[in-house]
Amino acid sequence: MKKFTGTTLILTGIIVVLSALLIGVLIFLRNQPAPQRGVMPVVKIVAMEPDSSIWGQNFPNQYSTFMMTESNNTATTYGGSNPYEKLEKDPMLKTLFAGNPFSKGYGEDRGHANSLTDVENTPRLSDKTPGTCYSCKSADNPKLWSEMGMAEYDKTPFKQLGEKINHPIGCANCHDAETMRLIVTNPALEEALKEQGKDWRTFSRQEMRSLVCANCHVEYYFTKEGNYLTFPWEKGTTVEAMEAYYDEMGFFDWKHANSGASMIKMQHPDYEMYTANSTHYKAGVACADCHMPYMRDGAAKFSSHNVKSPLLDPARSCGTCHTDVNYVVERVNIIQKNVYDTMQNTEKALVSAINAIKTASENPKADPTKLEEARKLHRAAQLRWDYVAAENSMGFHNPTEALRILAAATDLARQAELTALQAVQVASK
Repeated sequence: MKKFTGTTLILTGIIVVLSALLIGVLIFLRNQPAPQRGVMPVVKIVAMEPDSSIWGQNFPNQYSTFMMTESNNTATTYGGSNPYEKLEKDPMLKTLFAGNPFSKGYGEDRGHANSLTDVENTPRLSDKTPGTCYSCKSADNPKLWSEMGMAEYDKTPFKQLGEKINHPIGCANCHDAETMRLIVTNPALEEALKEQGKDWRTFSRQEMRSLVCANCHVEYYFTKEGNYLTFPWEKGTTVEAMEAYYDEMGFFDWKHANSGASMIKMQHPDYEMYTANSTHYKAGVACADCHMPYMRDGAAKFSSHNVKSPLLDPARSCGTCHTDVNYVVERVNIIQKNVYDTMQNTEKALVSAINAIKTASENPKADPTKLEEARKLHRAAQLRWDYVAAENSMGFHNPTEALRILAAATDLARQAELTALQAVQVASK
């Protein structure tokens, strides 16, 4: 019995000693600084730092590829970033945008590093241009929104606000400076998500790799009072939901110079088109997977920040998922050509409708009720056409949705033309 008691005491002592050592190790580890992932930072980046070259000291691969967007002026068949004047390539646009600043200049945008230069040199600017037009063009914005508030920012004249803006789109538009986490920086996006009962902070990293693009690549409008930047998502993000939102509030961007219709100018709704149950979206593919594919520099893996069309590097952008890249490119070409041809036919239908309404409106005996109906049909048709035309993928982000919308646009345009003709026929009786 004594021997058993002695053994027990020894074992108890060992357990106590080991427990003390374990507690000591845990306390030691708890008091250590948080481990750094990857290479230790060279410089401290302050919150909302607008100068991307400072971020680049800590992330040279990301920064060096981002700077390629300044000179990656390569055209694809239906897009790319090579600047050209769309009004010259497609003269029908002058009729479609008659009375709107886009009839003065509609240039193809270049890469992100040129965002500030391009917006400051567009012929669409005037003394009435609001500062809101800088909203998607500069890495200075997050800090300015924080300091000024978005309402003050938006009501400041463009030229006056430009005195505070010096940097193009950059790191601060998408990343938290301390954690590098992808974040929503545009107040208009956060407000639109709240209207839908969504909090971006609950989104997964993969979801954020698309959502950060929605800081800019979306449909939006400026309120008549204060030019406040707003996303028309209150009723949903489909083209019909946004149309219903605009119709309910009686909103319009301009009066068409030829038809007299109250028109909406749609803006690059890339995010809305892609997330409308497209094939890639349902498969969990993010915007960055295709437009910012992963690369390697030795053992380091990083996402390329040379944001561009996947068609310019299909092996890297498409090859991660598709084994036959050549087949994929062929399919893209077929889809885009179908969308382009359909869009051209829609434009022709719209021009015919505009001309018919213009002719009818010049007839003093034309039925005003029919004329107003024709104008409403013109608005609805062109809103849909422009939704696809302003979106940057020539339909490939969501081919089924793009063709569905264009089919509806063509039908509405023909209805507008027929209604205008009926207005004159009524007058001749």
